[in-house]
Amino acid sequence: MTSSTSPEQLQQLLDIASEAALDGGAVLSSYWGKLAGQVEEKGRSGDLVTVADRSAEEAVIQVLGRHCPDIGIVAEESGLLGNQDGDLVWAIDPLDGTTNFAHQYPFSAVSIGLLWRDEPVLGVVYDPFHKDLFRAAKGLGATRNRQSIQVSSTPTLAKSLLVTGFAYDRRETTDNNYAEFCYLTHMTQGVRRGGSASMDLAYVACGRLDGYWERGLSVWDIAAGIVLVQEAGGNVTAYDGGPVDVSSGRLLATNGHLHEPLQDALAHVPPLDTWAKDPSTWPKLDA
Repeated sequence: MTSSTSPEQLQQLLDIASEAALDGGAVLSSYWGKLAGQVEEKGRSGDLVTVADRSAEEAVIQVLGRHCPDIGIVAEESGLLGNQDGDLVWAIDPLDGTTNFAHQYPFSAVSIGLLWRDEPVLGVVYDPFHKDLFRAAKGLGATRNRQSIQVSSTPTLAKSLLVTGFAYDRRETTDNNYAEFCYLTHMTQGVRRGGSASMDLAYVACGRLDGYWERGLSVWDIAAGIVLVQEAGGNVTAYDGGPVDVSSGRLLATNGHLHEPLQDALAHVPPLDTWAKDPSTWPKLDA
């Protein structure tokens, strides 16, 4: 953050984002199980949007606009709103996990991140199904329901539980994460596919999962979760270990202990068509 932004000001913005996330979550709860005939595709197969997404986004924007009219917004459904020339911009996903929500699979969240010159500095992720409110801001730590959280201490990939996801264009591109999923499922105790990037990152932050990687992401998917993991003591980078570029669509987040091993594994994944016939050639687990 800038030197002119005090911890008190950052805390105030965190409280505003929390209010907005809770309001958005209340809207999502009101639509739960009531979306018959109200699910649409946004142009790409599997990329869904519902009236719940749009209504929750309106609720979030209303709160942020009332308290912070000078801060611009980039929102999944509404696009760019307000002042885009300032240092600060909100990144909003009103329903991260729309496919889950549409199928009444209770793993979705409201995600609100704050960027300073494209760097995530504050994040709130609210899971209305389990009433979990994850909050973090640079220098202020990370919490779940106001209790401090930290990443896991799992030391090796062989003992880890990871999570990932697949981009909407996975059917049209070979850069689709399938090989990585197979490879790391074999190298670990398991790989989950949650279907909500912000929740995946929140779960890494609180130690429920040990690491996460994904591609094909948007800034509103990851801005909040990046701060959660960092403030909980974890590490978030690009695939190659460099700084995260939120516009790149891909990131790697871990408890820190697993960062180099997971980074190395991602760099050496064999092509999917080489898997199968001879198990003796499969990668060996670490101790």
